[in-house]
Amino acid sequence: MGASDFSKLPHIGESVRRKEDYRFLTGAGQYTDDITMERQTYAVFVRSPHAHANINSIDLAAAKAMPGVVEVFIGKDLEGKMGGLPCGWLITDVNGKPMNEPPHPVLALGKARHVGDQVAMVIAETLEQAKNAAEAVVVDYDPLPAVVDVRDAATGPQLHEQAPNNHCYKWGLGDKAAVDAAFATAAHITKLDLTNNRLVPNAMEPRAAIGSYNRATEEYVLHVANQNPHVERLLMTAFVLGLPEHKVRVIAPDVGGGFGSKIYLYAEDVALTWASKQINRSIKWTCERSESFLTDAHGRDHVSHAEMAMDKDGKFLAMRVHTDANLGAYLSTFSTAVPTILYATLLAGQYTCPLIHVEVDAWFTNTAPVDAYRGAGRPEATYLLERLVTRCGWELGLSQEEIRKRNFINSWPYQTPVALQYDAGDYLGCMTKAQALGDTAGFEARKAASKAKGMLRGIGYSSYIEACGLAPSNIAGALGARAGLFECGEVRVHPTGSVTVFTGSHSHGQGHETTFAQVVAARLGIAVDAVDIVHGDTGRVPFGMGTYGSRSISVGGAAIMKALDKIETKAKKIAAHLMEASDADVEFANGEFTVKGTDKKVTFGQVALTAYVPHNYPLDKLEPGLNETAFYDPTNFTFPSGTYICEVEIDPMTGKTRVDKFTAVDDFGTIINPMIVEGQVHGGLVQGIGQALLENCVYDKETGQLLTGSFMDYTMPRADDFPEFKIDNICTPCTHNPLGTKGCGEAGAIGSPPAVINAVLDALREVGVKDFDMPASPHRVWEAIQSAKA
Repeated sequence: MGASDFSKLPHIGESVRRKEDYRFLTGAGQYTDDITMERQTYAVFVRSPHAHANINSIDLAAAKAMPGVVEVFIGKDLEGKMGGLPCGWLITDVNGKPMNEPPHPVLALGKARHVGDQVAMVIAETLEQAKNAAEAVVVDYDPLPAVVDVRDAATGPQLHEQAPNNHCYKWGLGDKAAVDAAFATAAHITKLDLTNNRLVPNAMEPRAAIGSYNRATEEYVLHVANQNPHVERLLMTAFVLGLPEHKVRVIAPDVGGGFGSKIYLYAEDVALTWASKQINRSIKWTCERSESFLTDAHGRDHVSHAEMAMDKDGKFLAMRVHTDANLGAYLSTFSTAVPTILYATLLAGQYTCPLIHVEVDAWFTNTAPVDAYRGAGRPEATYLLERLVTRCGWELGLSQEEIRKRNFINSWPYQTPVALQYDAGDYLGCMTKAQALGDTAGFEARKAASKAKGMLRGIGYSSYIEACGLAPSNIAGALGARAGLFECGEVRVHPTGSVTVFTGSHSHGQGHETTFAQVVAARLGIAVDAVDIVHGDTGRVPFGMGTYGSRSISVGGAAIMKALDKIETKAKKIAAHLMEASDADVEFANGEFTVKGTDKKVTFGQVALTAYVPHNYPLDKLEPGLNETAFYDPTNFTFPSGTYICEVEIDPMTGKTRVDKFTAVDDFGTIINPMIVEGQVHGGLVQGIGQALLENCVYDKETGQLLTGSFMDYTMPRADDFPEFKIDNICTPCTHNPLGTKGCGEAGAIGSPPAVINAVLDALREVGVKDFDMPASPHRVWEAIQSAKA
């Protein structure tokens, strides 16, 4: 079945209400912290108060004597019994050498490298007892100088012996000589320096885990708030604990948001799993919000210089980029891929720029590890490119609309100079629709009205593209991936005709239990309520790579479709037997099997029952039952795209910026459930605009202390920070997956930051401000205005 046929089926494109919401709204969801195991104990981690310090000694005597204490572990207890936490992506340096990959101990060994680094794990009968005992652990630290700014990393104090000058790798992509030659003959060159500010993910549910061990079966079970339980199990067993996979079960129950921060194998997960055997008790740890700020993998933190070479008409000739990426104190699971494979390959954007060269230096600093956060490299690439494109237009006297129109790709497939090949799109169509929906023709009148009130008004464009559904495994492997990027789906048809689907994708807010059910119901011609979706349990699901990078429907859904193909093929043989026909003459549509040219038909329910009650069944040709499994490894990324237009109004007396209008038009290919897609876009926009105006993770440059370690200091967006969004979409189906889908979960966070900042700069140009970095908080905007006046 092709993508065009699939999009016409019943249930596809319907705003079916989410099946999972009833249990969430009635308090019946089950999150990791809701689970209580028999003889459960509680863990608290002692964390370094210093950003950088030698650990001279750890005195546990007082802590072990505290009431209720079961055991206390430190790094030396684990040394030699397990490996360090692995990095899942090996980057090769421009000189052909592997990246510098220092060890990442589960509990600190000899040195703490960021505030919050785990130094000891205290286990007690109650949480209060564990907290009290943790305070009794005496650590003798020898504080060392710290470095937190990526621009100071090369000359800062040494974090790891294995990474001289705190350098992890220098990576490059593109033809530098050809780019330099194009710049030498360019009519105009635009240059831009910019910073993509560090973010703290802040999912609604903090991280949590429960480690358990069964001596009778020698099996471990880890309940954990995680986005990809099979990957967590693989990394923990194969790379850290050296355990057979079949003896470890990872269960990720309901998960309250992830945004990338719950993809990784964290130290706490390993420590709990290992220690559960040592004490023969279950151990629960639930992260407190202050710990989340200190220890969850952060996002972004790039410092870049970019240049665009153009001809006299504003056509792009070449671009060159240098980025310094902050990796934090250790390599997190996918950290090395974010500023390279997931960033540089998107720098062509929607434009016909024939030559691009990008170079990335990655550095260690005394900060929390940095890894994928909603968008993962794509927001960083889009922010840089869309800021640069807008600056090109302003320097040439062209509008934001015109500079884009002159350079948009308009034929597909399109091979970019940075490895990716786009399969389909309509970039001009997206922008034209966004302009109409956002009433850009009326902007000048609105600007005049703002000026009459003493306010500044600006408009900003952002035409983004992203690569979703990470693929294919063989190419990813050649680029350094240490795991496959396929997905698995199992479709189990029951005798009554109802269906259970086991998917390796994981839902933590995306609505898979509804969307995947719509896909199956549409294909089999049954009710959505007759389909159950099971995910998040390595003991029930065959295998899977989890959910991140907007891969669920395009990769996980495609695996389910392949399993449904197998179901249909077998079901046709059963139906043919029942109707005494050749299976080649049997057609299937709307839940019925028919014989071409006759009025013979049987329902899907009849076939399902026959498969399990095979009294009239071709047993010589077919096994009973109707249950199929399929794996799908995509042949290319999918490429959602769109244009976002933002209008802001700024009070020059206070620097307060108000988003007055925001319009988003996206191309997500085939849309399964418009309501869920709209919710995903809204959530992404809130996160992206939050970064642009409010959110900013800041460390003290002298001490390495986290200055924005709570909601009192780190400003999260609220509902009254936003206008009513205007959103719409166009559809150019993906050409290489059976659903025609592209992914929608990250788009809002990718396209919105540059639209907002371009709007802010458009407004501030009137008072002489030429450049600005996120976030556009009132004080920063006011300072920029005052500096321009000086």
